[in-house]
Amino acid sequence: MAEWDALWCTVVGIGADGWRGLSATARQAVCSADVVLGNSRQLRLLDDTVTARRVEWPSPLLPALPRLLDEHKHLRLAVLASGDPMFFGIGSALVSLLGPERVRVLPTLSSVSLACARLGWPVQDVEIVSTVGRPLAVLHPAVQPGRRVLVLAAEPDLADAVCALLVGRGFGPSTVTALTRLGGPDERLVSGVAQEWTGTAHDPLAIVAIECRAGAGAVLLARSPGLPDEAFEHDGQITKWEVRAMVLAALMPVPGRLLWDVGAGSGSVGIEWMRSHPACRAVAVEPREDRRSRISRNAEQLGVPALRVVAGRAPEALAGLPAPDAVFIGGGITEGGVVEACMAALAPGGRLVANAVTVESEATLAGWHAKVGGTLTRIGIQRAGPVGGFTGWRPAMPVTQWSWWEERG
Repeated sequence: MAEWDALWCTVVGIGADGWRGLSATARQAVCSADVVLGNSRQLRLLDDTVTARRVEWPSPLLPALPRLLDEHKHLRLAVLASGDPMFFGIGSALVSLLGPERVRVLPTLSSVSLACARLGWPVQDVEIVSTVGRPLAVLHPAVQPGRRVLVLAAEPDLADAVCALLVGRGFGPSTVTALTRLGGPDERLVSGVAQEWTGTAHDPLAIVAIECRAGAGAVLLARSPGLPDEAFEHDGQITKWEVRAMVLAALMPVPGRLLWDVGAGSGSVGIEWMRSHPACRAVAVEPREDRRSRISRNAEQLGVPALRVVAGRAPEALAGLPAPDAVFIGGGITEGGVVEACMAALAPGGRLVANAVTVESEATLAGWHAKVGGTLTRIGIQRAGPVGGFTGWRPAMPVTQWSWWEERG
């Protein structure tokens, strides 16, 4: 018995060049399987020598995947995937469900590798953004002057939408290229300038390449903490940018970690937490409906539409939420039980940061500092402004910040 036969499931990456592009090992895996799973396009690429039963993926796929695997648990499976199955592909889902010891992955060239080869771009210098099953708004953080971005598409009009987004951000001079059917005999590349793009439908499975060039009116939104307050829609309930930068520094965003933004206001802290890395997650808790709508709009416009917005007032609204790695309390610090609930929910090693601007809330923070420790900091900001014909300093309201961290178990 061949080595791969000892495994229940083999995932085979297949490109637009089809059967002739597969290695001998990949062909053997498919020919020796009892069942081949894939989408209709992938199954049509197989050679007539493949005698295995062909099963087309159901839609939606992921919810049906456990049942489908269970139905074929006594058969040898070959699963077809586009390009590299572990790059935004079915391979990662199968490994997660079955374990790496029961899945063998045989990748071929990914669409990203092929696109970079066609464009002459070093792969390591390119940012990848997937819009497959995700809103186009996730592209916003990657739009930076001089950057090269590859957008994975699943719609035939994505290039049009990308150009509209770029023009809206002031990046109209950017060069955009739609690359389709990469590696196949009917491969196609269409290039143009975003602000002159006239609309070109392309194959749904495409890559849209962007060379970002900022125009005169470009809106620059850095990924480092401290976006200008004007970047957010707000009603005055916002952690000002200088203080927000210090809040994020104290919270220490780490990829993959979850933040609770309690009393979120405009959502600025949670949004900047998520912008720090694509894997960062956040939940914004806000009692007012108008502010919740504002938070969602801000998250969309600033490229983190996955921000979860929860209605309600802490501590009641915190019940049932996934345990956080960090908590920011921007409002409601004087409400009974809020700090206790946040501290109790924190994962080991988690951090809690709270701000106060009133005497009452400052007293609350001082009490918690005396009780459990942490760091108490007073932040004073002064901005220059006109004083008659001269310039003087105008102080903003001081902010008291308390930081506390949970000891690791």
